[in-house]
Amino acid sequence: MTEVIRVNAAQPEPAVIQAAAERLRAGDLVAFPTETVYGLGVHALKPAAVRRLFAAKGRPATDPLIVHVTSLDDAVPLVAGLPEEARRLAARFWPGPLTLVMHRSRDVPDEVTAGLETVAIRAPAHPVARALLAAAGVPIAAPSANLFSRPSPTHASHVLDDLRGLIDLVLDAGPTAVGVESTVLDLTSDPPVVLRPGAITLEMLRDVLPHVRVFARATPAPELPKPSPGMLERHYSPRTPLTLYEGRADAAIACLLRDARGARALGHTVGIVSADEDRDRMPMQESGFRVIELGSSADLPTVASRLYAALRELDASSVDVILARAFPAAEGLGLAVQDRLRRAAAGRIVNADEREPTHHRSGRGE
Repeated sequence: MTEVIRVNAAQPEPAVIQAAAERLRAGDLVAFPTETVYGLGVHALKPAAVRRLFAAKGRPATDPLIVHVTSLDDAVPLVAGLPEEARRLAARFWPGPLTLVMHRSRDVPDEVTAGLETVAIRAPAHPVARALLAAAGVPIAAPSANLFSRPSPTHASHVLDDLRGLIDLVLDAGPTAVGVESTVLDLTSDPPVVLRPGAITLEMLRDVLPHVRVFARATPAPELPKPSPGMLERHYSPRTPLTLYEGRADAAIACLLRDARGARALGHTVGIVSADEDRDRMPMQESGFRVIELGSSADLPTVASRLYAALRELDASSVDVILARAFPAAEGLGLAVQDRLRRAAAGRIVNADEREPTHHRSGRGE
């Protein structure tokens, strides 16, 4: 049975935190909020507990975990030498949604790192996460608290939808703020490379390390260990097939609407993810469509915070297909939103500037 305990997000109750910390030290699986998404925490230095986490999530052993600590000082025993770049980045961005990949020490189990010689570490900013880490006194490995490849949870109810009965405890502190996972920066590469974009943007990183670049190689093969979580082509995906429409806004919307009406003509119900400014062009009143607006294209923090909840809502509504228009991705948080939508689409991407849309002929669950 999975126990759920409400906790104050701003001032977590010490008794609740202490009880959760004791369970973590004992090897239990405890879901808790971070500023990005809910994480599924486990004592990072207990291999048997880490293996249990992988089993609960259905996560492949080739996908490494992020280890959470309270500060850079707590990261020192986990790494084989602390790069000067890490000190500069931590001074600017920790606690916060930035994960640093560094060479690991022998203290970190292979189960955490997928057998790689690197370890991913971050110091979360959420008061509950920080209180839990301080009370536990141990590093906590914590991927997102969901079934592997599903949209990450931004509410405790999302955790329970996926993992009820598979984990021991959920600390429910309400919705998370950022809504997409942390930025992952590999400091073992020269120059450092962003492996996963997030709320700490490329522009922000370059203020500290001007030569940071973005990972541009092909997605690693599924059977090979990944240098970072979130690098598979299919990730953060709803169960319902999602198609992403990229290109100029007018062309993408027109393409999406043609496909939506074509899918409805085939008897499918259609979920649509759009920007607020698309409202006048979206079929809000037409039967067979369920439209969710994420926010304005000019307000990407709001879009990011609502994205996963919208995908889960459409899944729960039993639509047959989901169609989504891309958001601006040239810079800033747009890179993270684009990354998550592209992986949610798992290759079903239409460039509206280059070709005509095609009607969806496959239904739910393909």
